[in-house]
Amino acid sequence: MRIGLDAMGGDNAPEYPVKGAIQAVCEYGYDITLIGKKTEIEKQLKGLDYPEEKIAIVEASEVIEMNDPAALSVRKKRKSSIVIGAELLKEGVFDAFVSAGNTGAVVCAATLSLRLLPGVDRPGIAVIFPTLNKPCMVIDVGANIDPKPLHLLQYGIMGDAYSKHILNKEEPSIALLNIGEEDTKGTDFIKEAHIMLSESKLNFLGNIEPKDVYKGKADVVVCDGFMGNVFLKVTEGFADAASELLKRELKFSGWITKLGATLTLPAFRALKRKIDATEYGGAPLMGVEGSVIIAHGSSNAKAIKNAICAAADNVDHKVNVHVVEELQSY
Repeated sequence: MRIGLDAMGGDNAPEYPVKGAIQAVCEYGYDITLIGKKTEIEKQLKGLDYPEEKIAIVEASEVIEMNDPAALSVRKKRKSSIVIGAELLKEGVFDAFVSAGNTGAVVCAATLSLRLLPGVDRPGIAVIFPTLNKPCMVIDVGANIDPKPLHLLQYGIMGDAYSKHILNKEEPSIALLNIGEEDTKGTDFIKEAHIMLSESKLNFLGNIEPKDVYKGKADVVVCDGFMGNVFLKVTEGFADAASELLKRELKFSGWITKLGATLTLPAFRALKRKIDATEYGGAPLMGVEGSVIIAHGSSNAKAIKNAICAAADNVDHKVNVHVVEELQSY
């Protein structure tokens, strides 16, 4: 498996992308191409123990920063790690591309270089959320903030295919994120999307409220990129706040509370593993002609490693082939 990795993408690049790549190489034997400033990458590789034949470097002299305008940067910074990565994926130099860089730039570069799958009008970013019941995919969480109802139907079809072939769910349930469960709730855009999903062959449950996503009431939750991104950010913020508040309470509590916390430590660790974003690695960019995984900007080495694994799974299970098959059936 050949994976291209944006070594300059993320808050801690190139250190964490390089370390994550080494972990993926040593644990799974992938062939990884690090794309970025060669001198900086080599500096990070120095002193690390890894099979050198498994790591290649492609020079990319420019970097698209997190605060750079996406479309403009992709056009102007043609020698950036994101643009070069997307172009090399198109040329077949590797099987998948992973980046923790500027999300908008990754979406833009992938769409322009790779083109869209037949039957897809707009790509969507899919994120897997842990719930009380089962993992749930939410699509879209930021690629398309002004979609049409048809795009949400396509997201439902793509999420259905991903859930079947990656998450091993026989008949995934699909829901539409809304402010209420009733068919009459929401904007005209949401109501029209509801009609289209209802008339499809998907296992459509209807509307779902954000609170019910965490209860695992649906396998796939469809929404526009603006609502999805807000949902994602609120979830991340609440998880961080809850963890910090718990630490503060334990710090200033009496010895009985601290003893109880010590005894329940295994349960807390198990919970952390279930909700730890680094375990999921990255989010697939659904709908483009190639396997692209977008990792979080704050990804550590473990998250990068798991994003690489997610990219390999996408390729191994031929997700795009199944997505096209389902789209053609419509």
